[in-house]
Amino acid sequence: MSAAEPLPLSWEVNGLRLGGLSWGKQGERPVLALHGWLDNAASFASLGPRLTGCHVVALDLSGHGRSDHRSADASYQIWDDLPEILGVMDALGWQQCQLVGHSRGAIIAGLLASAFPERVTRLVMLDAVAPDPVPEKEFVGQMRRALIDKRALSEREARIFATAKEATRSRVARGLSPEIALTLVERNLRRCKGGVTWTTDPRLQSASAVKLTEAQIRAVLSALTMPVLLLLAENTPEEFRALMAGQARQHIPDIRTATIEGGHHFHMEQGVDDAAQAIMQFFTDGTQREIT
Repeated sequence: MSAAEPLPLSWEVNGLRLGGLSWGKQGERPVLALHGWLDNAASFASLGPRLTGCHVVALDLSGHGRSDHRSADASYQIWDDLPEILGVMDALGWQQCQLVGHSRGAIIAGLLASAFPERVTRLVMLDAVAPDPVPEKEFVGQMRRALIDKRALSEREARIFATAKEATRSRVARGLSPEIALTLVERNLRRCKGGVTWTTDPRLQSASAVKLTEAQIRAVLSALTMPVLLLLAENTPEEFRALMAGQARQHIPDIRTATIEGGHHFHMEQGVDDAAQAIMQFFTDGTQREIT
């Protein structure tokens, strides 16, 4: 097995079979990586082996990749993943680790690190800080949308593609490069009658029943007492980059920021080397607040 080839892993946590990939060796710096919405552990196939001296474990969050779907009565709120993530850390024997999250995974990582700061020594957020807040007055409407979505998505028939290449084209049409789409799609497919279909739980596309308010988001970010690195995509519209950076600097006590060449999946694109360098510098040097 080459240094860049991942080792497949699996765990049984809370009645769910969870899959994952790892790079590096046990005993090296522990790094747990959480992927974005509708992605999977292969999201870190480029970044993982570049984090030298680290034991990187990338998890397929429930409903994604090679991990089980939740039961019919369950939901996919961003906090629903926290018990399983803690269970995987326990199974790995990690009382503490560095946490890296991309997009939705960065938001989930922030929730975990705020609730259990004693278990996260450093936090890296890739192109996301917090979910969009929903005012309290919209609570009922948000809950209604979630209930309608859950019924509709539970009854939806799985889409079948004749080939994996056809499935890959569907992700390319949503803005991913063919190379990135192929890396992610291969781990999100299973064979079925007539071709292949997604392993991804369609309920992940449902509206959330409850969304955080601005005050709750401030409380989460203010509770991140460990050093935090926020890496932003250069191709993200400038107003959104400024919004995320401003939110982080205003509320996170110990924050560093940097902008990386590429789009939302820069950790899989040409910017991966710069991202890896910034993360390794962050892991080993806690004195510099701005990484350039």
